[in-house]
Amino acid sequence: MAPDAAILRAEELTVGTIAAGVSTALIKNLSFALPPGRILGLVGESGAGKSMIGRVIGNALPPGFAVTAGSLAFAGEDLLALSRDRRRALLGREIAFVPQEPLTALNPARSVGSQFDEHLTRLGVTSARERRDRALATFEAVHLRGGADLLTKYPHQLSGGMCQRVLIALAFAGSPRLVVADEPTTALDVTVQKRIVELIAELQARAGTALIFITHDLRLAGEICDEVAVLYAGQVMERAAARALFQQPRHPYTRCLQLANPATAGGRRGLYVLPDQMPGLQALAGLEGCRFTTRCPLSVAGQCDRHEPPLAPVGAGHIAACFHADRTPEIQPPPGAVAHRSPVAGRPLPVLDLQGVSKTFVVSHGLFGRRRTVAVSEATFAVAPGEFVGLVGESGSGKSTIARLVAGLERPTAGRVLIEQQDSQSGQTRRQRVETVQMVFQDPQSALNPRSRVASIVTQAMEAGRTATTAAQRQARAAELLAEVGMAPQMAGRYPSQLSGGQRQRVNIARALCVLPKLLVADEIVSGLDVSVQAQLLNLLLRLREELGFAMLFISHDLSVVRYLCDRVLVMYRGEIVEEGETEDVFARPQHDYTRTLIAAAIPDRPVAAALRCTSGDIVRQMRGVEVDTEDEGGCPAR
Repeated sequence: MAPDAAILRAEELTVGTIAAGVSTALIKNLSFALPPGRILGLVGESGAGKSMIGRVIGNALPPGFAVTAGSLAFAGEDLLALSRDRRRALLGREIAFVPQEPLTALNPARSVGSQFDEHLTRLGVTSARERRDRALATFEAVHLRGGADLLTKYPHQLSGGMCQRVLIALAFAGSPRLVVADEPTTALDVTVQKRIVELIAELQARAGTALIFITHDLRLAGEICDEVAVLYAGQVMERAAARALFQQPRHPYTRCLQLANPATAGGRRGLYVLPDQMPGLQALAGLEGCRFTTRCPLSVAGQCDRHEPPLAPVGAGHIAACFHADRTPEIQPPPGAVAHRSPVAGRPLPVLDLQGVSKTFVVSHGLFGRRRTVAVSEATFAVAPGEFVGLVGESGSGKSTIARLVAGLERPTAGRVLIEQQDSQSGQTRRQRVETVQMVFQDPQSALNPRSRVASIVTQAMEAGRTATTAAQRQARAAELLAEVGMAPQMAGRYPSQLSGGQRQRVNIARALCVLPKLLVADEIVSGLDVSVQAQLLNLLLRLREELGFAMLFISHDLSVVRYLCDRVLVMYRGEIVEEGETEDVFARPQHDYTRTLIAAAIPDRPVAAALRCTSGDIVRQMRGVEVDTEDEGGCPAR
C-alpha cells in the first residue's frame, strides 16, 4: 500500500494511564492503515479498548488517559498535533460518528428536525430551505419514511431502529471521509440489525467513505467488514481479511470467541467458555508476557507468561500475536453435543398454560381521542415442567407483554393464564406466585438496588416471604445461591457497582432462584453481553435446570441463543403466535414467511429476500428496509 493511500493510519499508537502507581498502556502499539472506501472491523470483549480508539480519533479521552506514544494521521494530517479548532472543524464534516445508544445520543427534548438543523448549520449550510431539503434527502437515503412529518417527531416517538437510522443519517449528512460506528446494532432485533448493517454498507459504498466498525460480534464483523482486527486488553491479537479470519482464525482468542457463539445452522455443539476474565488496569500494570496468557488454552508456562509475542505473518495478509498460532485449530468445543429435551411421555400437567390470552391497551390520543392497541391476540401455549420454551419476534411483537402477563404485572383483557392449573387472577395464586414464577430482567444494572449488598439482593424473596427468617438463615442461603451461579463467597458483601455485567446478571438469576421457583421468565437476559459471558450464562441455566428442575420461558431476539438453549420455540408477529414447534424442526423447516425472514436474517450469506415468498406491496417495501409502522419494525406481514 502506498504511504498516502490510507485515509486513517495508526503507527504504534499507545494510550496510557497510571494504575497502581505504574504507567500502564491501555492501548498498546496499535498499527493499521484504512484506505478510502474500505471497512475495518474492531472486535473484542468489553474492556478490549475498541471504543477507546474511537475516543482517540474524536479527541475525547477520559480524564487521566493520554496518548503516550505513536502517531495517528488522517488524510496526511497528524490528528494528535492538530489545534483544537482544526480538530473541531474535522469532526462532523470529515470525520463522523454513529454511537451505540441512539436514545442517549439524541437529545430527548428536541425534535429530530431541530437536531438536523443544528448539525447542518454547523456544517455550513446557511439556507433554512436547503437544510430542510438536505434532511429530507438524507431520510430517503437511509430508507426512513415520513419525510416532513418525521422532522417534527421526538426521539421517544420513534422505534430503536428508526432512532439508529436518524443517527446514521446525521453521520452521513456531511459526506464525511471517515465514519466510526461504535456498536451500532447492539441489542437490536435480528432483522433490524441486518437492515442497519446493510444500510451502513450501502451508504459507505455509495460515498466511498472509510468506515471503522466496532463490535463485540465476530460473526457480524465477518459479514460487513473488509478487514478485521481482534483486540484483547488493548492489543491486536490478530488481523486479516474478514472472511479469512472468520473461516480460519489463527489466534487462540479469536478461536475461543468463535466457539463461544452458538451455531445458527448445522450441527449443535457445546459452547467454549473462557475462564476468568480480561485483566483490568491494575493487573496489566504487572503483566510481562502475553496479555491473553491467563485465559489461553495453549499457554506455555515460562514462555507465554514471560515474553510478549510479536505480531507476525501467519498467512497472506494475515498476522497474529501468538507463539503457537499453528496449534490454534486444536482448540475444540466441549465434547458431546447439547441435546434438547424430548417431549415427556404422558403429557404432564403444564406449569404454565395460556388459553386464548389477549391484551389490549387503551392509549389517550389528543384531548378527547382514545386509541386501542392490541399487544397480544389470542395467545395459546403451555410450558411443561422442566421445559425451556423460547419466545422470539421483533420489538413490538408482544413478547414482553406476555412476560408481564405471566409474571402478574398485567391482567389479560381476555382469556386465562393458568399457573399450575389455577387461574392467575385468583387471590391465592397471586400470593403464591412469588414461590412459583420468578422473573429475570434484561438489564441487571437497573434491576438491582445499587444501595444493597449482593447478599441482601439475592435473598429478597425470603425477606418478603410469608415465613419469617433470621439473618443467619438468609446469609446461609445467599452463600448457597452464589455458589450455584458460580460466584465466589466474598461477592456477597459487594455492591452491584463493584461487579462486572456478567456477574450482575448472575446475581439477577440467583435472586430469581431464591425460593426455587417452578418457572423462570427470562426477558432478553443475555442481550448485549460479550459472547464469552453469554456462553457462561447459557451453560449455567442448563446446569441449574438439571439440578433444580425448573421450567423457563426464554424471550430473546437472538435465534442462535434460542436454538442452543430451548426445547421448543414460539414465533410472535404483531401480537400473534404465528408458528410453534420443536426448535430443530422450526429452524430446519420454517412454515411461516415471517419465521423464514427471521432465520434468513440470522444466518450469514443468506439474503432475507431469498427466503420469502411474499407478494404484497408492503412486503416489497419491507425488504427495501422501509418501516411499516413507527412502533413496529416487523418483517413479513403475511398472516
